[in-house]
Amino acid sequence: MTTKKVLLVDGMALLFRGFFATSFRGNFMYNSKGVPTNGVYQFLRYLTDAIHTFEPSHVVCCWDMGSKTFRTEMYNGYKANRDEPPVELIPQFDLVKEVVESFDIPNIGLENFEADDCMGTLANMYNPENDVFILSGDQDLLQLVKENIRVIIMRKGQGNYEVFNKDNFYEKKALTPAQIIDLKGLMGDSSDNYPGVKGIGEKTALKLLQEFGTIDELVNNIEKLPKGVQNKLQTDMDMLYLSRTLAEIKCDVPISCDLEDSKWNFKEEKVTSALDKLEWKHVDRLLAPIKDQTSVSF
Repeated sequence: MTTKKVLLVDGMALLFRGFFATSFRGNFMYNSKGVPTNGVYQFLRYLTDAIHTFEPSHVVCCWDMGSKTFRTEMYNGYKANRDEPPVELIPQFDLVKEVVESFDIPNIGLENFEADDCMGTLANMYNPENDVFILSGDQDLLQLVKENIRVIIMRKGQGNYEVFNKDNFYEKKALTPAQIIDLKGLMGDSSDNYPGVKGIGEKTALKLLQEFGTIDELVNNIEKLPKGVQNKLQTDMDMLYLSRTLAEIKCDVPISCDLEDSKWNFKEEKVTSALDKLEWKHVDRLLAPIKDQTSVSF
């Protein structure tokens, strides 16, 4: 049996990245109805390049479903530092999903959970019988790396990827994938707006985990730590454990996506028809990277 190669796409990460890559120049690419399409266009450039590069047999796109999740219920400061999305981006949320559907790629998301949780759940659902690749710019997803699950981090510039797998992970991060959760528990995450332990930054957190392995072992051996670190941990013990919980991706979200429903089967005519409504020039160039992969059989 041929092992299937599944690409899980962090849809919102690609859309936001694509939108801001072009909007800073004021290039919103309005169509004749006044609808901006720049984020969707760049999203597709990223998607087609990734499919061309990694040659998946199956593709699924995962989405956040609103700003309120179980994490905001646990800690009302969670992601509270995020601005409202620009008005030019808002109509592109639905538009991009319609375009994804035209490729027969499933759109997966669930209210009260993040796309990360959906990707974690599906990655573990498809593993270990299949090779899973997770595409994002979000390093929180690194905690999911294990046998047959790789995380592709998009770096600056199109087509610039860093792939993390179980064999290269420690060399790259000096931690195991599971320790990424505890790292965030200790140092917090400014982009998601939870503090961790006040006064403990990445360097100290890394050193502590390399010595003690986990937060639990660290706390069990707290008397072995320098007084200053002891005081910081004791002062913020509740926030330490809360931050670790916020950082952990849930891999048991009640979602499902039959693998056969995600088979990569690009139908150019169907996609072109959907993209015609967006009034883009040179759609053939946009689709060029994947045209040679229409007949891949798995």
